[in-house]
Amino acid sequence: MTKQQTKTALITGATGAIGYEFCKHFARDQTNLVMIARNQSELKRISEQLQAEFGIETIIIALDLTSPNAPQKIYQMIRDQEIHVNYLINNAGVGFYGVFSDADPNDINLMINLNITALVQLTRLFLPDMLQQGGGHILNVASLTAFQPGGPNAAIYYASKNFVLAFNRGLTAELKGTQVYSTAFCPGPLKTNFSKQGDFSATRLYRYFSGDTQKQVAKAYRKTMKGKSIVVPGLVNKILAFSGELPPRSIALSVNKFLLK
Repeated sequence: MTKQQTKTALITGATGAIGYEFCKHFARDQTNLVMIARNQSELKRISEQLQAEFGIETIIIALDLTSPNAPQKIYQMIRDQEIHVNYLINNAGVGFYGVFSDADPNDINLMINLNITALVQLTRLFLPDMLQQGGGHILNVASLTAFQPGGPNAAIYYASKNFVLAFNRGLTAELKGTQVYSTAFCPGPLKTNFSKQGDFSATRLYRYFSGDTQKQVAKAYRKTMKGKSIVVPGLVNKILAFSGELPPRSIALSVNKFLLK
């Protein structure tokens, strides 16, 4: 990537449905990309497609974010190439469906490390540079589940997204008065490979409430550019988010137990 005034977005989980949509939006607005995912061949394919279609420059990094010191390795690679990241999109995430007592401990650690630890570390590494540069945007992909008191059969996943939303709220307050903005994107259930890989696709939640990925990401992109702190796309999702925070929260837990079957 040549050194120029064009802005750069770093996107994790760039080959997934949500990540790919964010890549397209940034590329369409002539923002260069640092694309991170595990699949080297898929990264290369998408990278070449976006370069050809929009004339942008890309860097691809095939790396598992749960591997030791992965965020630090990414940050050092970017620093070594003297690239300034203007937009950090913490999109990579994973979820597993099932009773907690039966969960594989390795799957639990994977979810916590990817959904929470990598997101926090990347934010901590790139945020000081944004502040020094005098501006930037961070987008943390949470979920509609972040507003819920808990998710029976998806306890760790719901808790991890609760964390992302709470982290983003606190970060937003800290950044007030700067030109750096932090946004939590809280989409509802989406028809993506995530639901299939996590075994969520057969649940009532996904059967009844799955939304359009392109529309929800498009709204998140627009709101992020405006510095919005929380984005919940769609009226139904807004109602579900609001109802999840109403007392008594035991009602929401019962509803979630019904939906997660």
